[in-house]
Amino acid sequence: MKIDVLTLFPGMFRGPFEESMVRIARRSGRVDLRILDLRDFADEPHRKVDDRPFGGGPGMVLSPVPVARAVEHVLDGADPTADGAPRLLLTSPQGRHFDQPQARSLSTAEHVVIVCGHYEGLDERVLEAFPFEEVSIGDFILTGGELPAMVIVDSVVRLLPGVLGDPESIENESFEGDLLDHPHYTRPRSFRGRSVPDVLLSGDHEAIATWRRERSIERTAARARG
Repeated sequence: MKIDVLTLFPGMFRGPFEESMVRIARRSGRVDLRILDLRDFADEPHRKVDDRPFGGGPGMVLSPVPVARAVEHVLDGADPTADGAPRLLLTSPQGRHFDQPQARSLSTAEHVVIVCGHYEGLDERVLEAFPFEEVSIGDFILTGGELPAMVIVDSVVRLLPGVLGDPESIENESFEGDLLDHPHYTRPRSFRGRSVPDVLLSGDHEAIATWRRERSIERTAARARG
């Protein structure tokens, strides 16, 4: 899988993408992850990437010039509207809420391009020129789209075949079905006066499965009530 992240702040990605599952996926060749600086696609000598909005108002707007050039660069001549074309994402507070089904859908793509939104937004003409999927990780405002891009990449990369050691861990976790995950326990059997439920020590796999499902139902109902 190939992932290109287009950003104004490439340095933000050095730590997160050099650790944990993303690092493993990169080193194993399961993902080709590139971080591109949008300023490299702006006009010299000032490499300007934003400007004041036409019509007035506060803030700045991300210029269409460097974004369009960067997207065309990573597309490398591919038609973004063709079947099997790279998936183009824009991190934006106006986007649809990113969720596990969308992460699964993206994990099957050969190429994903993420543009990190900034300022008051992106010039509308770029949104009209390219089939962007606008995505948000929640109803709150961040200083930029870099953190959402990290979240999206992490959630997608861990779904790639061979990245996680045990594929069943993906199938049985929260948000893969209608229920939240059940409680988990490990050694020691007793911790500060609290013991592991006896059923988990019984070796009765059917009883364990029943107990886990019942706890998942209880937890989901409790969290739904707030």
